Amino acid sequence: MLTVDYERLDVRAGMRVLDLGCGEGRHTFEAYRRGAHVVAVDISAKDLATTRQWCSAIELAGEAPADATANAVRGDLRHLPFPDASFDRIIASEVLEHIPDDTAAIAEIERVLKPGGLAAVTVPRWWPERVCWALSDQYHANEGGHIRIYKADELAGKLAAVGLTHTGTDHAHALHSPYWWLKCAVGVERDAAVVRAYHKLLVWDLTDRPLVTRLAEQVLNPVMGKSVVLYLRKDKVAAHVGS
Repeated sequence: MLTVDYERLDVRAGMRVLDLGCGEGRHTFEAYRRGAHVVAVDISAKDLATTRQWCSAIELAGEAPADATANAVRGDLRHLPFPDASFDRIIASEVLEHIPDDTAAIAEIERVLKPGGLAAVTVPRWWPERVCWALSDQYHANEGGHIRIYKADELAGKLAAVGLTHTGTDHAHALHSPYWWLKCAVGVERDAAVVRAYHKLLVWDLTDRPLVTRLAEQVLNPVMGKSVVLYLRKDKVAAHVGS
């Protein structure tokens, strides 16, 4: 389930791609398959182990070019273990809402991105997320949970403040918003029949990609997409305040 549009991010073979807060690696896998040199970073050793396992499976299956590489590194997004200007593309998907000092993490994105490089930052969209918070404290008030809800213009402003130019916005996963509203309404941990039924629909959508759900999501994404995606560019010449 990809939140980022790889065509829009222009991920190409041979590029160095950084997947921040990679989780179990869903965005890493696609960049790897496209021939990039991918570094996946997360704080969770368990998630990184899963990412490594699946990258090895992709390699064994011959699904990635022979010269592509994929590495998983445990790290803190506020203090990345990489030199300045070391990546052509950066993905930070559904991670900033978990980080208390998001300003430090955003500054690190800018620092390690090459001049002229592109980034995609995704977070839960404000109003679908607000519904989840209103329905259930358990949804977000837990260790490692969501600690803030962003408005897109607020996030764009934070990214612009470190020198990243906002070039466009998308929305994704509209069909997932009702699923989370249902889970929050009946209880996040409760195994309710209505939630199981809706989950089956989502699995069908992801595995079979039927035309009816693809069209529905295309129409609904601008209205109720669960995620907002900001596309950004680091200018080749740094902008100076007052220039």
